[in-house]
Amino acid sequence: MTRARGIIAAGHPATAAAAEAVLREGGNAFDAIVAAHFAACVAEPVLCSLAGGGFMLAYRPQETPRVYDFFVQTPQRARTLEQLDFYPIMADFGSAQQEFHIGLGAVATPGTLKGLFTIQRELCTMPMRRLIEPAQQLAREGLTISNFQAYIFSIVEPIYMATPTARELFGNPDSPGHILAAGQHQRQVAQADFMEALAYEGERLFYEGEVARSIAQLCQEGGGHLSRADLEGYALIQRQPLAMPYGDAQVFINPPPSSGGLLIAFALDLLGQMAMQAHSFGSRDHLLRLAAVMRLTHEARLAAHLDDDHPGNAEPMLNPEFLAQYRQRIQGLARAYRGTTHMSVIDRDGNIASMTVSNGEGCGHLIPGTGVTLNNMLGEEDLNPGGFHRWPRGERMTSMMAPALLLFKDGRELALGSGGSNRIRSALLQVISNLVDHRMTVEAAVTAPRLHLEGENLSIEGGFSEAARIELLKHYPQHTVWDEQNLFFGGAHTVLRDGGQFQGMGDPRRGGVSVQVL
Repeated sequence: MTRARGIIAAGHPATAAAAEAVLREGGNAFDAIVAAHFAACVAEPVLCSLAGGGFMLAYRPQETPRVYDFFVQTPQRARTLEQLDFYPIMADFGSAQQEFHIGLGAVATPGTLKGLFTIQRELCTMPMRRLIEPAQQLAREGLTISNFQAYIFSIVEPIYMATPTARELFGNPDSPGHILAAGQHQRQVAQADFMEALAYEGERLFYEGEVARSIAQLCQEGGGHLSRADLEGYALIQRQPLAMPYGDAQVFINPPPSSGGLLIAFALDLLGQMAMQAHSFGSRDHLLRLAAVMRLTHEARLAAHLDDDHPGNAEPMLNPEFLAQYRQRIQGLARAYRGTTHMSVIDRDGNIASMTVSNGEGCGHLIPGTGVTLNNMLGEEDLNPGGFHRWPRGERMTSMMAPALLLFKDGRELALGSGGSNRIRSALLQVISNLVDHRMTVEAAVTAPRLHLEGENLSIEGGFSEAARIELLKHYPQHTVWDEQNLFFGGAHTVLRDGGQFQGMGDPRRGGVSVQVL
């Protein structure tokens, strides 16, 4: 009997297929995830781009896990507000709306290609030309827009109709002025050509060569901040992940300066005080405790000044005295009653890659001649909670992205992460609790209904019992009830290895798929 080569979970069948092809040829988990990222830039263009950024948590057997930080960086200099191309649009999720700012003034220094090429050099076994091939072929031949991708396009249609170049690539040929629709075929020939050039010239083409000149000229002439110096000075950073025990697992997660992993670690500590395994999933007591942890985590985020201009310091949030204050409060409460995608890969040798990436929602502009959309990270309220245009110069931006790894005492290994802006922290918190506290399978843990608390407003998915939901909402008069699962609640694509056996689940909220490679 042939032992499976590995397991993949991702946000689109074409993304997973690129990783599958590489694993089948003998590549490792890191080869597969690099190939998957390139393919996702074609298949999931609203959620990721070669001009975005992200993080990968990497684990090789008998080695310490490490995080590759290739997230976006703030420009070294800022232009005056009068010079900026920077304006708001409204994204409509149906039951909720969210404002984003776009234009060239919203573009931060991209890190994606620096990350992918560094990962390939340090961890992969295949040449970059081979890892790019699936995405290059996909872009050249094109793919049919799925119902889910059409839904995402519809949410952010004003962004992808904002400029002539965006309209040319993403516009509906049968309905001028509107975005591509489900069932239509899209080819991205310019991006295919750009990927071919990258395969031979490497990331220097983007950061120092012709493309760097093109980006700088576009921004300087069109109202953006980026300069050649920003691109030439960008560097990948390797970090040690936050590590903490939770139940029978050791959790490794994205560290500061990103705040997502820190907030999840804090929430897990509080959740660990509440014996969640004693309360059946979806019960009144389970939901009240889970919502209380979310509320206190939000309060602690403010108290620890994570929203200041220099966010991400692990102190005081993981300081024992600070934690003790919130542990006491959670015990008392217990007695009383965002354009992001993720890929997870584990191979048969135990190599694990958990990668979360984002382009924001895109700024509405493409890099001339490449078919690549530029990010709008400086226009993301979630990443600029202290207010726009206040960012420190030349520094990594904070993020909610939190690729994670769980190593269980019985030898099981699990990789997960999520897209979903501020909902990332609540999605991962609940999936981890489902797996550890409620002993769910991967499929059940990912597909179970979720909550999310943002400020005073509690969002709750359909799927919980009516009695438990009514009791919960008595405590949260400001609430939004979603009748069905929705991408608003994240997309926790998760894989698990148990000896020679694998489980995987792509989150259906974000069109996820999982593929076991034999």
